[in-house]
Amino acid sequence: MYPASQEDFAWEFKGLVAFTDPPKPTAAAVLRQLYEAGLQVKMITGDNALTAEAIAQQVGLRHKEPVLTGAEVMALEPAALEQQVGKVDLYARMFPEAKLRVIEALKANGQVVAMTGDGVNDGPALKAAHIGVAMGHRGTELARQAADLVLLDDDLGGMVTAISYGRRIYDNLKKAVQYIIAIHIPLILTVLVPSLLAWQYPVLLGPVHVIFLELIMGPTCSIIFENEPMEADTMQRPPRPATTTFLQLGELGGSLLQGLIIAAGVLGVAAYALMQGYSEPLTRTLTFTTLVLANVLLTLVSRSRHHTLRRSLHYHNPLLPAMLALTLVLLALCLTVPALQQLFQLQSLTWLQLVTCAGVAALSTGWFEVYKALRSPESKGMTNEPQQTTPTDHPATANK
Repeated sequence: MYPASQEDFAWEFKGLVAFTDPPKPTAAAVLRQLYEAGLQVKMITGDNALTAEAIAQQVGLRHKEPVLTGAEVMALEPAALEQQVGKVDLYARMFPEAKLRVIEALKANGQVVAMTGDGVNDGPALKAAHIGVAMGHRGTELARQAADLVLLDDDLGGMVTAISYGRRIYDNLKKAVQYIIAIHIPLILTVLVPSLLAWQYPVLLGPVHVIFLELIMGPTCSIIFENEPMEADTMQRPPRPATTTFLQLGELGGSLLQGLIIAAGVLGVAAYALMQGYSEPLTRTLTFTTLVLANVLLTLVSRSRHHTLRRSLHYHNPLLPAMLALTLVLLALCLTVPALQQLFQLQSLTWLQLVTCAGVAALSTGWFEVYKALRSPESKGMTNEPQQTTPTDHPATANK
């Protein structure tokens, strides 16, 4: 017969059983990488405050105090909560409604929010975040359905990899666009200016020359820059605001200036040839050669908007030397093969003339290297430490 009450059993103390759910071994390293990349990290958990603080200590969360609970989050007015989420990184005893309010407050502050989660109660916050990230192994079906991305191996390191890939793609696309703008300006002006100003030879570059240059610039833009490796300090740069793009005037100003200076160099060679009374084929050859060589050097200069050739030449891109060599070989053929000389209406150049063209091309593109050297962190006695920005300048990551 069992006693009427369990307290009537003859209990004998044997010991205590404790359960622990420690963070993944890689969690601390992932947080360090996210901090280095300029991201904020916020820990949102249903555990009590003491447990949350212990876990935060283990994973290296920067700001473990103060701690907001779910009840305190729900009690705050929207404006007050928006202020608090900028200061508080640790949230305990959170429930679905409270998590959702934190995400909405971060978004109201202009931050880009990524939310990770695996449970049913994470569903609303995963759906509301700009990027919902669910766990593939231990995540519930509802969490996976609500999320935008699923980590198949539940490894948060995949988030760091995704950020690095995104930054590399963005940087390479930016380099390609800025290069294509910079090189098209001298091409257009070299075609237009002689005609508009009624020069002695109004047509220095014809359709065949434009096609030749486009055939060079196209693969350079799509093949070389597409395969550029990620620069060493890419993951130490602060994130850009979501409202900015490389198509804004501030971003394109450097490319426009590059193009105008190259155009000045190329047209300067043409004007000098006219002053010297050179024939039309020789003037065209000097102009065309200078423009092609400037394109080659601009490709090298455009590999980095931050670092000089001294550093960027060490970037591994096997397609770069192949494409540049092909361009130089085609130029040499156009200058030496009679059939191509006739097609392009060119003539052979002396070594002195070739050196002159190369010198002008180097000056019209190399100035940007001097500019990069003067504004680089190394020249100012600075290191590539992550820059501190205000909370609204960079994304916030909400981790459960």
